[in-house]
Amino acid sequence: MPVVHGFDPPERFVAGTVGPPGQRTFFLQARSGTRLVSVALEKQQVQALAERVDELLDEVMASQPGDAIIPAVAPLGLEDSDPLEQPIEEEFRAGTMTLSWDPGDQRVVIEVFPYTEAAVITPDQLDEDFEEPEPDEVLLVRIPAGPARAFVRRAEQVLEAGRPSCPFCGNPIDPDGHLCVRANGFRRRDP
Repeated sequence: MPVVHGFDPPERFVAGTVGPPGQRTFFLQARSGTRLVSVALEKQQVQALAERVDELLDEVMASQPGDAIIPAVAPLGLEDSDPLEQPIEEEFRAGTMTLSWDPGDQRVVIEVFPYTEAAVITPDQLDEDFEEPEPDEVLLVRIPAGPARAFVRRAEQVLEAGRPSCPFCGNPIDPDGHLCVRANGFRRRDP
């Protein structure tokens, strides 16, 4: 049986970073009382999770116009701009994440499973029967729609706080510039 870090609902559930832009480590952090769980993940995973939570809430709003009370944007008073809570002790690095809507108690359900080499398959293994290994632990968070929209808003702010993007190639610009592929290898300065 895997260890389940369950929060139903958490007092706080946020995405945040540690480190300077370009060298940031991303975390999901859930807290209830004195219990604090931090899970490391990639920037793309934060972006995908935030986008999918937002899309899920929009889909539920459209399919159940009178049944579910779902805010279209993050409600005032739920915004969270505080830094991640200390100490940040990584429970595991995120691999697979699942997302669903529980209509019974009208909550977004997020499950984060650890990354394992055993779950990585190559393109030539796609046709084979593949059984994903049982995880050792899982982060399970169940949050109402308002805090879920607030999570999305904060995640967007965290993602935007990184290095600026080059207007020509879209790659991040380091403080000393970058080699822009659209400029045939010439170094572009900050636009």
